[in-house]
Amino acid sequence: MKAESPETQRESHSRRSPSSRRNPRRRRFAAAGTVVGLAVVFSSIFVALLAATAQTIESELQASQDLLPRISDNIQLGDAASLGPLAEKLKEHTSKARAASQSPIWTIAGTAPWMGHNFQAVAEVATAADDVANLGLGPLVSVFESFDFSSLVPRDGAISLSDISKSQPVIASAAYAVRSSAERLHNIQTTDLLHQISEPIVEARQSLDSTSAGLDAAATAATLVPSMLGEDSPREYLLMIQNNAESRASGGIPGALAILRVEDGRLSLGQQTGTGGIGVMSPALTVEPEQLQIYSSRMGKFVQDVNLTPDFPTAASTAQAMWEHESGERVDGVISIDPIALGYVLQATGPVKIASPELLALASRGLPTELTGNNVVQTLLSDVYARIEQPVQQDAYFAGVSQEVFSALSSGQGDSKGLLEGLTKAAKEGRVLIWSGWKDEQAQIERYPLSGSISGPSVSPAQFGIYFNDGTGAKMDYYVKRTVQLFEECPKDGYAQTTVRVTSTNTAPVDSASSLPSYVTGAGIFGVPPGHVQTNITAYGPAQALVETAQLDGQKTEFAPYIHSNRPVGVVAIRLAPGESRTVEFTFSKIVQHTVPNVVVTPSVQDVKDVILPTMPASCGQ
Repeated sequence: MKAESPETQRESHSRRSPSSRRNPRRRRFAAAGTVVGLAVVFSSIFVALLAATAQTIESELQASQDLLPRISDNIQLGDAASLGPLAEKLKEHTSKARAASQSPIWTIAGTAPWMGHNFQAVAEVATAADDVANLGLGPLVSVFESFDFSSLVPRDGAISLSDISKSQPVIASAAYAVRSSAERLHNIQTTDLLHQISEPIVEARQSLDSTSAGLDAAATAATLVPSMLGEDSPREYLLMIQNNAESRASGGIPGALAILRVEDGRLSLGQQTGTGGIGVMSPALTVEPEQLQIYSSRMGKFVQDVNLTPDFPTAASTAQAMWEHESGERVDGVISIDPIALGYVLQATGPVKIASPELLALASRGLPTELTGNNVVQTLLSDVYARIEQPVQQDAYFAGVSQEVFSALSSGQGDSKGLLEGLTKAAKEGRVLIWSGWKDEQAQIERYPLSGSISGPSVSPAQFGIYFNDGTGAKMDYYVKRTVQLFEECPKDGYAQTTVRVTSTNTAPVDSASSLPSYVTGAGIFGVPPGHVQTNITAYGPAQALVETAQLDGQKTEFAPYIHSNRPVGVVAIRLAPGESRTVEFTFSKIVQHTVPNVVVTPSVQDVKDVILPTMPASCGQ
């Protein structure tokens, strides 16, 4: 190649632009500007896509949330035809939310510093919602559409077990899916999240926890019910009817006993007796030392006192041992129910006419010959004592009425849906309690309030308990009205404090000493003036706490402190004249549980919702 001459080089150089000669890096700056411009454009596009994705997730999850009340209503109404399409719509919404949360744009956002964990949390919520819809609700809908819910109540003396057994695997799988989704949400660290994200997550946790608990209970029931109802071999249970007119911690004094036989779902009542038919245990049966201190050896002597303790497994196992001692037969478990629960049953079955000649003879003294949900409680807990003088005949009437109600129940009389609702309400109020003498079954039952346990997994962390035991030796609790309320106090030394206020009123007539039967008033036999009511009020606090003080009508009073299953216990006795009200307050300190407190009470003649008043929060620093 021929080299350029100096003149040619000068000419070529002179043709370059003046600006090029002045700023040789201009082209590099122009390229950089182009890159920045493109970055801005792409950033804008990214933000726009991210916003659109967020809008999709939010709208789809909201649509899912809006469907839940309708689904719940259809379940309660038993409308299987409408439930299926609603469930499909729910799955469409949750699937779209999940797909959006797993899109590349959202995944990239989840890796961003400082804000990425918010996007990851939203993705976890969308995934959990979709799992619940597809793995939880979907299979349950198929069960609901084919399940005959009337099979859960007796028909012609039997409960069909086949539907229950077939549904168990599906319910268990759905329960696992919801439980896993709940755990997924609980694993999200919400402390550093934006409140717009953390608050819905907290609400979703509570909702899933409640749903999970319900499904776990259903799965357990589907597992236990067939075997407990004699699918594999016949079973016998001691049926204990508690009489709330004379209070005991778990409800009332056992007023009647009967043997409930079940075989392949078929129910029948066997031997029946009043509790007077069980003699005094001599020597007394062994009672756990902690409970012996609180409730005395009477628990191991008299079947009428086995439930002085609020711990139903203790009461039931003691009753089982007493029945075996008396009859030579060992029952497979104990079931307790009270007249208020029988009233719920009669609301569903409709009126029951008394057919037994013996009962009709007793009823001829002024008692109804037709029992309804409106009159059975007053009949069993009040009128029977005014009309029948002999305790043996009172017990016979009590047992006979229970037999009549059971016959209506086992025959399938009335509305099955209403019956299930009534029994569910009774169980929630502690009016139906179950204990199994089979250890593996009892281990499952103890996970739920139906067990009547005062410790273990069925007891919420910050649970208080207020229990009543009659000290009158009579049936005056029919006239006592009570309220129980928690008052959260300001923390002390870094620990929570709570006061439990119990107000009791004797609504008996002023002249009850003469106007009420002596069997109702006690006639002063145990040192309580007729018409007065004496009650031992027993208060339980959460585990590890202390029962600090007790007050009676605003004045500090002595109380008996104990420990039961690591829970603090305080006992105060009060006496009420007709028309008198008294208030007892127990203050518990050193409470280590940081959860919302709740309280359970002895079920009485009153509706539980009228007894337990709303918790009053502390007003510290205000």
